[in-house]
Amino acid sequence: MKIAVVGATGLVGSKMLQVLEERNFPVSEIIPVASEKSIGKEITFKNKKYKVVSADDAIAAKPAVAIFSAGGGTSLALAPKFAEAGITVIDNSSAWRMDPSKKLVVPEVNANVLTKEDKIIANPNCSTIQMVLVLNPLHQKYKIKRVVVSTYQSVTGTGVKAVQQMENERKNVQGEMAYKYPIDKNAIPQIDVFLENGYTKEEMKMVNETRKIIGDNSIQLTATCVRIPVIGGHSESVNIEFENDFDIDEVKKILSASPGVVIQDDIENFVYPMPLTAHEKDETFVGRIRRDESQPNTLNCWIVSDNLRKGAATNAVQIAEYLLEKGIIS
Repeated sequence: MKIAVVGATGLVGSKMLQVLEERNFPVSEIIPVASEKSIGKEITFKNKKYKVVSADDAIAAKPAVAIFSAGGGTSLALAPKFAEAGITVIDNSSAWRMDPSKKLVVPEVNANVLTKEDKIIANPNCSTIQMVLVLNPLHQKYKIKRVVVSTYQSVTGTGVKAVQQMENERKNVQGEMAYKYPIDKNAIPQIDVFLENGYTKEEMKMVNETRKIIGDNSIQLTATCVRIPVIGGHSESVNIEFENDFDIDEVKKILSASPGVVIQDDIENFVYPMPLTAHEKDETFVGRIRRDESQPNTLNCWIVSDNLRKGAATNAVQIAEYLLEKGIIS
């Protein structure tokens, strides 16, 4: 099966190639696509070198799937061209997520919504993906009323430039700034642009995408998203108010049985999720599971996942795996 990766030379695009290889997705040929300045460069996939090509050349090669990680503008411009050629697009940008005609998919939660007619499929925001993996099974059992989430997000979510900024600061080297302020020894309470309501775009993505993926607009959700100087994954402090009461042991049992979720919750031995230990793993880790003693039917937990893997590349590849398994692509 021919697979195109659009944005193949970027941080997430490179991770997509790595995940396709690791998960042994049945690829007969990789078609790497990147911006004009990268055309002709070589990438390596399964010990074989492939030259980066233009989008037009990729479309002409007729891949079964094109996985996009090249920014919203590129996706808006190119995804329809790939789709018109009969190529299924799995897009990692925010371009199509809230389009009512496009599916927004986390395979463990709502892959069953996908059909042969879906030629552009949206991959959700990284911070949303890891949260809904935990929220969804609990919502099915106890029905969520309200969620309050604060995120502690890795610099890798911004890209190579941000990682370089942090490394430069640690070495006391002057360099290009991905952020308005230094990130090392700092926490920046802004991810993406501010909107008229005072929230950032990232915070509103978490609100709107969660409702769409779970399929329940009654869920009330508020978010504060913060960039911190780590790599390896995003962390989230999540407070969940349910309509119905719960038992902590039952909550743990439900989450233990949920695909893609791993419980790390042994406070006696100081076991809890951290970006350091979630790095390069596909699972979403949850711990610090405890009752909120300030009000009824409310749970606190701490969720960590590698934002480049499950938050982006792995989720996209899992969508492709589902499409293949169900015969939607071949």
